[in-house]
Amino acid sequence: MFISMNNFLSIKRAYLAISLSNRPKLEEELGHIQSILKETGIEVFIFVDHYHFSKEQEKEMMQTAFREIDRSDLLIAELSKKAIGVGVEVGYAHAKGIPVLYLRQELSEPSTTVAGSSTYQIVYQNPKDLKQQLDFLFRS
Repeated sequence: MFISMNNFLSIKRAYLAISLSNRPKLEEELGHIQSILKETGIEVFIFVDHYHFSKEQEKEMMQTAFREIDRSDLLIAELSKKAIGVGVEVGYAHAKGIPVLYLRQELSEPSTTVAGSSTYQIVYQNPKDLKQQLDFLFRS
């Protein structure tokens, strides 16, 4: 599916879903996502950077995640490494009618459930390729 910047004109806030364990491995990619969206006037909210919960706070964690997704106009899921929690966030956004942008590295195993729930997908080879594809998507 092709989406041009015209489809993103009303987006003011993007919720970036990523697993806590994978977060440190994707610094360069996340930097590109944040800089490109910021330059186009879109605030990027990374849940795992703002909240930390204990295992006993699972209900509070998901209620907080859903509340933050509800405040967003786009959900971006970076799933180069599968994560059940990110899949739940994608499903919630999809059910609420919030567009989902699915990102993954080319050699990673795809998530068929996230792919099936996404509005648009970017499969990238490396951080530079991701930057180029994001540039095209958000600035075309």
